[in-house]
Amino acid sequence: MKEISYPIKESFFSIQGEGHYCGTAAYFIRFEGCNIKCNWCDTKESWYIKKKDFIPIHKIIDNIKNYKVKTIVITGGEPTMWNLYPLIKKLKKKGYRIHIETSGSYPIKDEYLDWITISPKKIKLPLRENYKKINELKIVISDEKDFFFAEKQSTYIVDPNCFLFLQPEWNNIENIIPKIISYIKENPKWRISLQIHKILNIP
Repeated sequence: MKEISYPIKESFFSIQGEGHYCGTAAYFIRFEGCNIKCNWCDTKESWYIKKKDFIPIHKIIDNIKNYKVKTIVITGGEPTMWNLYPLIKKLKKKGYRIHIETSGSYPIKDEYLDWITISPKKIKLPLRENYKKINELKIVISDEKDFFFAEKQSTYIVDPNCFLFLQPEWNNIENIIPKIISYIKENPKWRISLQIHKILNIP
């Protein structure tokens, strides 16, 4: 039987720059392919699937073994466009903790996943069923209208322990951060998420 391969834009060992696990070491696997293509996306190079970038599962895993890492972050693009189960199952057998970052616009098969982050996009909203599974909701804030969007999305959360983050859109960060800070002071269920990997100038 032919081994399953996936289109991988890049994989690298770095520091998680966003959300609840910000500042912790993690190995990132960035999938190609995206069904949304946000105009402010900072990984536009991952939108398009290239035949030359398909990598078999064994090689994906072999690329990790030389790093002292416990957490694997699966991201994109939109990773849930693909059947991730074969890869995630083998990573779990190796003892890795598996996190995924997704828009939530495709079904999320949560077996073997340790942490699920949904970052909803207005262009294509998350499937409502996915809100039952997530550990972290992260909303990118570009202007004040996005606060209303954030509040609406938060009403679908089922788990009271789910973390709620507001993240400034990088290209508008100086203007929007003061508004996010003021908003969180008035609505303390939210936290701020900063892309510290950009501040530190690391992948």
